[in-house]
Amino acid sequence: MRRFAKIIGLLAILSIAALNLGCGKDSQSKPKDKKDVAAIPVEVSQVGTGNIAAYFSGTATLEAEGDASVVAKVGGVVKQILVEEGGYVKAGQVLAKLDDEKLAVQLAQAEANMKKLENDFRRNEELYNKKLVSAEVYQRAKFEFDSQKAAFEMTKLDHDYASIRAPISGVVAQRMIKVGNMVLANTPTFRITDFDPLLAVLHVPEREMSKLRVGQPASLTVDAIANADFTGRIARVSPVVDPTTGTIKVTVEVRDPSRQLKAGMFGRVNIVHDVHTNTLLVPKGAVMAEDAESAVFVVQDSVAYRKLVKTGYVNGANIEVLEGLKAGEKIVTTGQGSLKDSSKVEIVKS
Repeated sequence: MRRFAKIIGLLAILSIAALNLGCGKDSQSKPKDKKDVAAIPVEVSQVGTGNIAAYFSGTATLEAEGDASVVAKVGGVVKQILVEEGGYVKAGQVLAKLDDEKLAVQLAQAEANMKKLENDFRRNEELYNKKLVSAEVYQRAKFEFDSQKAAFEMTKLDHDYASIRAPISGVVAQRMIKVGNMVLANTPTFRITDFDPLLAVLHVPEREMSKLRVGQPASLTVDAIANADFTGRIARVSPVVDPTTGTIKVTVEVRDPSRQLKAGMFGRVNIVHDVHTNTLLVPKGAVMAEDAESAVFVVQDSVAYRKLVKTGYVNGANIEVLEGLKAGEKIVTTGQGSLKDSSKVEIVKS
């Protein structure tokens, strides 16, 4: 009997303990009030409007449109150099002079012989008109005068060639002679490069061919000149696709009045082929790509709601939104990685 009473007492104690344990769990599992959930700090930006361009990007080494090697047309000793490397010259400008004393003497002799034969020709012409000399005498006098006149013009040309002139306008890229040098005919003396315009030759995939045409604007940046943008345009588009590479040759011309650009510089070219005006724009960092979908978080009353969007052109720091947003809405730009749909947020920077 005593043993039975002990068992009954033990069961009662266990029942009371289980009841107290259950009550403790209930009190611990009671959900917290939503007001107690910590807000996630985020940065936001407003959906704006503006223009955005679509462009093709490529790289190229700048080339000069005009590049000429200046050669001596007659031989002689270099007497004077009038330009130096880096100087700008115009077409026809004298770059250097050769010693022309011998040529000057030859020119004077040829001129004297020409004048003598001209007088003989004029006298025979007068006599021929009066029927006092035969046609044969008249024709011979005319031939001798014409031959000497041509010889004089040739000598005069050689004398003029003693002054070495620029065939094109541009910058003196290289000087190959010094005063006192003996140069022969056809010896290179200078190299002139025309930097206006400079050309950037791109090899564009054929799928982009329909987007590009002559006259489209382009911009250029080069590694050698920081924080500088140069403008240009498409000058030529090749009608032929290279079968080995599947590309077309597109030539962009860039004009630089400041003359900062040089041939041989490495540049990055952007060719604008379409522009959307007055369209919705958001920072690229606000758009999340997930499973072939694009989404943003829109903030309303300190709550972030996930919205799917349809995007368009991407340019610089902005991306175009075609569907899903309205101008003026606040979207999360920093901190969206910690958010879920309907998360409570605290705006720390707008």
